Amino acid sequence: MLQKLQNKPIVGIILLVLCMLGFHLDTLQISIMEARNFITAREMITDNNWLLTTMNGEARYQKPPLPSWICACFAILFGIKNIIAYRLPAIIFIAITGVYSYLISKQLTNCKMQSMHTALILLTSFYIIGIAFEAPSDIITHGFMLIGIYQLFILFQNNTNYLKHSLIAGFFIGCSILSKGPVSFYVLLLPFLLAYGFSFKYKFNKRLVFSFLLCLVIALIIGGSWYLYVRIYDAQTFTAIAERETGNWTSYNVRPFYYYWSFFTQSGIWTIPAFIGLLYPYLKRKVSNLKAYKFSFYWTIFAVILLSIIPEKKSRYLMPVLIPLAINTGFYIDYLIRHFKNLKDKRETIPVYFNFTLIALIALAFPVVAYLFLKAQLNGFWLWYILASLISLALGLGILFQLKKKNINHVFEFTILFFVSLLIVALPLQDAFASDNFRPISELKSKLDSQHIKVYGFNYVSPEMIWEYGDKILPIKSGGAYQFPKEKKFGMLADAINAEDRDFIETLYHIEEVETFDLNEMGLDSRSYNDRLRNHFYMLTKY
Repeated sequence: MLQKLQNKPIVGIILLVLCMLGFHLDTLQISIMEARNFITAREMITDNNWLLTTMNGEARYQKPPLPSWICACFAILFGIKNIIAYRLPAIIFIAITGVYSYLISKQLTNCKMQSMHTALILLTSFYIIGIAFEAPSDIITHGFMLIGIYQLFILFQNNTNYLKHSLIAGFFIGCSILSKGPVSFYVLLLPFLLAYGFSFKYKFNKRLVFSFLLCLVIALIIGGSWYLYVRIYDAQTFTAIAERETGNWTSYNVRPFYYYWSFFTQSGIWTIPAFIGLLYPYLKRKVSNLKAYKFSFYWTIFAVILLSIIPEKKSRYLMPVLIPLAINTGFYIDYLIRHFKNLKDKRETIPVYFNFTLIALIALAFPVVAYLFLKAQLNGFWLWYILASLISLALGLGILFQLKKKNINHVFEFTILFFVSLLIVALPLQDAFASDNFRPISELKSKLDSQHIKVYGFNYVSPEMIWEYGDKILPIKSGGAYQFPKEKKFGMLADAINAEDRDFIETLYHIEEVETFDLNEMGLDSRSYNDRLRNHFYMLTKY
């Protein structure tokens, strides 16, 4: 398989991503971060708020607008209600991240096979896939940054075509800043610059220094342009939001320094190889290119250290670390492919057998585990279940067979195929989890529009609910003050109404509870059930 991909590696990587994620883009539920971005994109189109961006009618300056601009463009092309249109940009940027991880690795190692391993390890790492749905802005900002880093790497290595590389790098680094501020600059670019200096040493000259400074100036102009615009045209709101966001860095989700130091587990099926790849004293004498391995090792470690310094910590912030980690892990996989058949030391072979046997056992156990979890819910999903089970069994046996033959190259291929096949044929089983309490709100707007009734929110209405509704749900109560609409009859969504609020509302309106909308696909007794995704719907009529 990899031999064929090597002939056209970039096309192969793009096709692999489309196969993995392109078939079921509308299957997974919208996450809270997706909902926020998609609502902003929708309001860009409907309200023409392209620069002074909004979410549910209120200013949303917490995040720069480029990811929402991209989503909005796709929505204009494919339909404002088409969820696939909004999700396509994140999938495209997963492919871009895979392609540029391949290109950077190839510049490092001059080896197509190892570079393909790097791209495949990255693309099948757990959080690379997860981040596309949990926080699409993250994959977009890091994808842009990776393009910029690739241009800088060529510039530093070759010391030629200064203007070309600095202009391209500056443009894409600026796009990264315009996607999520300085996040990727800090966690991806800065560790890269440090790692390059420690491993390759900079060959400074006036033209190189000027080119790098030009790159930074271009990046800051592009990345800072939107911030400057908003600062001029809505200074008060921008300042208030900026102060709140800056305060979060030291007071919100504060975790200890060592919180990120299990970062290699975010690579999922590559956890054990990723950990072993970080054992520098062990691997430094075994890799084919020590200087390149040292670079990927430093890039990974510096990124984790810089992340650890910041008091605010979330697991999704680790996603960019998986990029240099994949390059680093590629060196270990390359070593195993070249030497595993001749290894005699059990300290080297046992971790390999354990890792891939565990993956094979998961593949073999899939049919039983899936059946036990779903059982009667499989009605209507038997075809997907049988197909997923047969493929999983075949690949699990394939991994064990090739492992017995000590053919790590084929073991690696079967592992990749297992991950990819799960996303293609097992992901549709997600819909089988829908519980009896699941009641979407997607049809409410069209129903009420025909009656000329508007819907407002009371207390908290989640971004997911607002997105599903298909329009703004303006708040009735904000900061303790009531702001009732002018209409004599209107709908109201509320997570809950306490006795005091209800008594006051009933002095003005007749209130009738109509139904409950619940976006939880899990049952009420599940640990995954989230009260935030449930709202009660009322009709209010003025006396």
